[in-house]
Amino acid sequence: TDVTALVEEIRKGEPLITASCMEHVIYLVQRLQQKLGEKQNHKFSLFKVLRTHILPLTNVAFNKSGSRFITGSYDRTCKLWDTASGEELRTLEGHKNVVYAIAFNNPYGDKIATGSFDKTCKLWSTETGKCYHTFRGHTAEIVCLSFNLQSTLVATGSMDSTAKLWDIEKGEEVATLCAHSAEIVALAFSTTGDKIITGSLDQTVAIWDVGTGRIIHTLIGHRGEISSAQFNWDCSLIASGSMDKTCMLWNAVTGAHVATLTGHRGEVLDVCFDYIGQRVATASADGSARVYNAETKKCIAKLEGHGGEISRVCFNPKGNFILTASSDKTARLWDAATGHCLQILKGHTDEIFSCAFNYKGDKIITGN
Repeated sequence: TDVTALVEEIRKGEPLITASCMEHVIYLVQRLQQKLGEKQNHKFSLFKVLRTHILPLTNVAFNKSGSRFITGSYDRTCKLWDTASGEELRTLEGHKNVVYAIAFNNPYGDKIATGSFDKTCKLWSTETGKCYHTFRGHTAEIVCLSFNLQSTLVATGSMDSTAKLWDIEKGEEVATLCAHSAEIVALAFSTTGDKIITGSLDQTVAIWDVGTGRIIHTLIGHRGEISSAQFNWDCSLIASGSMDKTCMLWNAVTGAHVATLTGHRGEVLDVCFDYIGQRVATASADGSARVYNAETKKCIAKLEGHGGEISRVCFNPKGNFILTASSDKTARLWDAATGHCLQILKGHTDEIFSCAFNYKGDKIITGN
């Protein structure tokens, strides 16, 4: 692409890009072109095995750069780790039951949220380990949580069939999202932070207005419990995975059903978009993952080879690799375009249920 012409085109539709910052935007687009052109060495080698907790792990998560990661566990703690050294930096203690849902407030990474079976969510300082707030109000286990990108709110989803929004600064509840008739097991903010989606065992996904806490649309169509739900990057589409063996695409503005992505012989346990929202990946209990073109809705690759169900799937930020985590005790790295298995990541002695790339795409974390 002619970068100058492209930026000129962008400038016409974007008042924030004035003549004074044109040069900088041109530089950024050129950097992006270089990144896309780089050949990546796709060989990952086992770097460290960390005996992290005395009881099983629940989830793992990187900060944006991948310099640190966190682990949640049945031992009621969340631990913060230095990726390069494998050193435990601190243990976040205070929950009275399983620490199940964990997250950094990426891209900043200075705060950590933990959601527990003790019905509370805690907000911690990454630097000091101090607990800023304990959010109380749910009447059952918290099983999912998410920060908005602006890092002003954290949302929690619970087995009590509600989601709650909490103000990070004040430590107060902002809204309770009530509409589902069964447990909420998935939630995600839109990029701009004005909407949030919740996926429930009542077989529906709800779209909410964050400002008012009111429901905008209920997405009805699945014939099984929802397992996961996600916006694409520009928030024009929502993907939902279900126990009915399908993934559905929805118009995020109108709530209209766009497509049903079929082909799996088992429950769809996880769905994700690539970072530009052109492709959707699905992970299934049938031991395979699939990649679909979000525009044509066609299946473009089948990722086959795992010997057990796949519970997690994610793209690397560049979008050319896919990572899957399976109950067969391995994670696999795949070519997103062809579905070819590039590498089998071995070493775990039990099922892997959590995995992630760092933002640069040169580190992978797996939890079992």
